[in-house]
Amino acid sequence: MFNDKTILVTGGTGSFGKKFIEKVLKKYDPKKIIVYSRDELKQFEMQQRFKEPCMRYFLGDVRDKARLMRAMYQVDYVVHAAAIKQVPAAEYNPMECIKTNIHGAQNVIDAAIECGVKKVIALSTDKAANPVNLYGATKLCSDKLFTAANNFVGDRETRFSVVRYGNVVGSRGSVVPFFKKLRDEGADYLPITDERMTRFWLKLDDAVEFVFKGFRRMHGGEIFIPKLPSMRIMDLANAIAPELPTKVIGIRPGEKLHEVMCPSDTYYDTLEFEDHFVIKPSVKFSGVNYEVDALGEEGHPVPDGFDYNSGNNPHFLTVDELKTMNP
Repeated sequence: MFNDKTILVTGGTGSFGKKFIEKVLKKYDPKKIIVYSRDELKQFEMQQRFKEPCMRYFLGDVRDKARLMRAMYQVDYVVHAAAIKQVPAAEYNPMECIKTNIHGAQNVIDAAIECGVKKVIALSTDKAANPVNLYGATKLCSDKLFTAANNFVGDRETRFSVVRYGNVVGSRGSVVPFFKKLRDEGADYLPITDERMTRFWLKLDDAVEFVFKGFRRMHGGEIFIPKLPSMRIMDLANAIAPELPTKVIGIRPGEKLHEVMCPSDTYYDTLEFEDHFVIKPSVKFSGVNYEVDALGEEGHPVPDGFDYNSGNNPHFLTVDELKTMNP
């Protein structure tokens, strides 16, 4: 799919961007891959790893529509991964989060339409479903912008969809490297916000593969949600540092006990496929039948009141499985 195509990744120096580019280079022969981000140091470090002739490194911010339009010239596919993601930072700097996650999303949409990009996938988060913090609220707004954008493309071929998933093992800012750092530094205990807490869990490789599939499956307007295992925070602590006691420090502002990916309030727009769910756009365009995706896979409506959250998930990882995923 990406052979002889030009791909742009916003926030391309992040954990997802680096893994996405690594896998594209291994599996395909792209014409160009454009890394679009605002951190010149991370770009410099990334250039030492990815030196292929097809690589391009664009300094720029998603808040800057003119720069985005220059970067998207003759681009075929866009992955929008740029965001302000740290919950406490977003709560303390709300307008900065809004500028990047909402205004930046609209800039990506406008630039993609005006430059004739074929397909755009925006990365979302479980925190966008029934959000209780500003980060989640801005990502919900972003999801709505991307799914609605298909109604405004006119006769252009540009299509937009969203991929929503949970915590990625070992990504920057996640609990795994934090727990490992405490263990390796000889901490006296592991801090636990609440012993009942659960989270969805997936490997970075799987997140990238799901985005690959999203590009092939999409009609435009869908939110794609993978079926994932859950983990209990106490099991994770036991897997990483079984020798350390835990200490409950209390839930943080804007944090949930269980994360949601398919809210019960939108069950009527939710479809179940073999290995994923799809939330249809609230405003449909062009008479698309979302029950059959572009690959011919068939889904069916979920039961009334269905919700998909990390606490009621039928598949929980065991301590041994977590050890395998988090050596």
